[in-house]
Amino acid sequence: MAKARIGIVTVSDRASAGIYEDLSGQAIIETLKAYLSSEWESVYRLIPDEQSQIEATLVDLADNENCCLIVTTGGTGPAKRDVTPEATEAVCHRMMPGFGELMRAESLKFVPTAILSRQTAGLRDDTLIVNLPGKPKSIRECLDAVFPAIPYCIDLMDGPYLECDESVIKPFRPKK
Repeated sequence: MAKARIGIVTVSDRASAGIYEDLSGQAIIETLKAYLSSEWESVYRLIPDEQSQIEATLVDLADNENCCLIVTTGGTGPAKRDVTPEATEAVCHRMMPGFGELMRAESLKFVPTAILSRQTAGLRDDTLIVNLPGKPKSIRECLDAVFPAIPYCIDLMDGPYLECDESVIKPFRPKK
């Protein structure tokens, strides 16, 4: 069985300038370590809020690094420099709006400002790209909501079989 490659992208001018530790990227990695029992490796990138650089990074991770899943953090708010959803839409061939809808619905249970978030998801060939918010607590809340669908989505794209620690997260797969 092939080891899954998962892209982790932190989008932040502050993080890329070395001003603070990348807690958001670490939160994604730690969450995936808790969820996944099958072998996988992260392909990590820390980049500024520049749409062209976000697009190039997503294309590289999908097309050259062969990531079956790319999870981004940051750049999903209403600020002028928040362009991660636009970059994701530019490189995806098909969008998966249910991911963003579910993440916002879940976040609304905790904060009324969740409606300001513009998380989205899409498919680039055999890669699922999911945009998450930038706060570590919100990352876990959003991943807890959408991750049960991710292994089956990867299955449908003929990607590697992602096994989960079902005591932590239970993926949905139809009964055969």
